[in-house]
Amino acid sequence: METPEKKPNTETNKNNNTYKIIVVILVLLIAVLTWQLIVTKTTVHTFTIEKEKAQAKNSALQHELDSLLTEHEKIKKEYGNLSGQLTEKDSIILSKADEIQKLIATQADYYKIKRKLDYLRGITQGYVSQIDSLYTVNRVLKKENVEIKDQFEKEQVKTTALTKDKDSLTEKVSLASTLKAYNIKGTPIRLKSGGKKEEVEDKAKRIDRIKVSFTLSENLIAPNGNKTIYVRIARPDEKILTLSNDDTFDYNGEKIQLSIKKDIDYQNKAMDISMYWDKTEDFAAGNYVVSVFTDGILIGESQFVLK
Repeated sequence: METPEKKPNTETNKNNNTYKIIVVILVLLIAVLTWQLIVTKTTVHTFTIEKEKAQAKNSALQHELDSLLTEHEKIKKEYGNLSGQLTEKDSIILSKADEIQKLIATQADYYKIKRKLDYLRGITQGYVSQIDSLYTVNRVLKKENVEIKDQFEKEQVKTTALTKDKDSLTEKVSLASTLKAYNIKGTPIRLKSGGKKEEVEDKAKRIDRIKVSFTLSENLIAPNGNKTIYVRIARPDEKILTLSNDDTFDYNGEKIQLSIKKDIDYQNKAMDISMYWDKTEDFAAGNYVVSVFTDGILIGESQFVLK
């Protein structure tokens, strides 16, 4: 009797193949998860480094801004009253510094902040140059005024042989005898209590008058006596505030319009002068330029802004 032939165990082979496939899938899944973990760690590490770099840059920018402002305040204290003549530029510096401070606080673009810091540095350097020039000019003029007056008196008693030297000196005296107006301010005023009380106001629609005030310089060798001070106030559109087209004065050989004028008795000493322009029509918002003249010479200018 023949022995029956054994058939291969098909079901067992099939299970073995299934296990192998599952193992391969699990290995691949583990590999993918491992790769994702490595990528995630790398990304987090990179982000941390970039954040630390950004914080370091912001700290450097803040330090640079603080240094600029510290140096600016140091200059203001060092030069004392002279810094008052550059009030407008000082306010621009502080405004720009405040703008940069806000950008740093919001972590704005580094290069944008850097450009604004460089621009601010240029303004502060210009401020230092101007205030240093004012200091030098004031010191030199004061010294020259005394020296030139003394020389002028001595030259008057010299012989005609010194005529050439006297002509040269006369030219110097003419230059030194020019008056200057400083601390020029255009102050917008609102009248209250029936015009008895003045209140400073910067809103164009509320203004009733503009007060122009300044100090006329001391000058020991300038001719004394009656002088006329002329003031021109230019609107934002550069037109001059004037009551009439016939209100003019001579400047550089031409007739130019004036806003207000005032006769004074000048006795070679510093004089505080105030002049007023009363509203004839509504003021426009914008930048106004105040120019002061006497003896046919522009002796000072300043600006103010109406909102």
